[in-house]
Amino acid sequence: MYHRPRLIPCLTIQDRGLVKTTKFSNPRYLGDPVNAVKIFNGKGVDELCILDITATSENRGPDFEYLKDIASEAFMPLSYGGGITTLTEIEKLFYIGYEKVIINTSFILNPQLIKDAAELAGSQSVVVSIDVKNELFGKRYCYINGGSIKAKEDPVTLAKKAEELGAGEILLNSITYDGTMKGYDLELVKSITAAVSIPVIACGGAKDIIDFKKVLEKGGAHAAAAGSLFVYYGSHKAVLITAPEENDLVEIGVYKM
Repeated sequence: MYHRPRLIPCLTIQDRGLVKTTKFSNPRYLGDPVNAVKIFNGKGVDELCILDITATSENRGPDFEYLKDIASEAFMPLSYGGGITTLTEIEKLFYIGYEKVIINTSFILNPQLIKDAAELAGSQSVVVSIDVKNELFGKRYCYINGGSIKAKEDPVTLAKKAEELGAGEILLNSITYDGTMKGYDLELVKSITAAVSIPVIACGGAKDIIDFKKVLEKGGAHAAAAGSLFVYYGSHKAVLITAPEENDLVEIGVYKM
């Protein structure tokens, strides 16, 4: 049997369309998210992460009708983030077929929601998302509201807080590396994995499966998420919904005996 760390396509949606951003800006329309899910069904991916990137900034909750359509086509575990502010919304997401909820802005504005969600469904179903931007003099700052509002605490402090509140995982997303396909921010990932005992999902910057290996081995991440790697092909970023072949992952050492 192979040891298989989780490799997670992270699909960002806006106005019911699949989009891909660069540094959380300039969303490029790529097609229908439901079609992408159908393709991933045949690729054997471990789980899918669905993020509505404008729900919070538009001051609305999850689009349950559309999210239900997506879930009805998915044969793999699903997580969802975007606009979640209440326990009722979390319950509804579980009801329509999502295994995990991803909470970013409400983690800062209403930390009690993390506690309540963990008590409701168990820590394994609650993921706190921490979005980080590298700024002057090597400083890193966390952002909420789709990357538009700076939070007071630094990434390590927030990661520890998420664990204390009962989150079962951290989705660590680099705004600076998002969509650049230049590799993960390994130093950022290492700083978080060293600070908490819960699993850390690294996201932002993956170009190829070698980047998966690096972030898992050198960064200490428990799982590797990516957007561009799963939706683009080639240097000109032609749209192609795809996933790495298992043989290639074994050969390069991402999957190990």
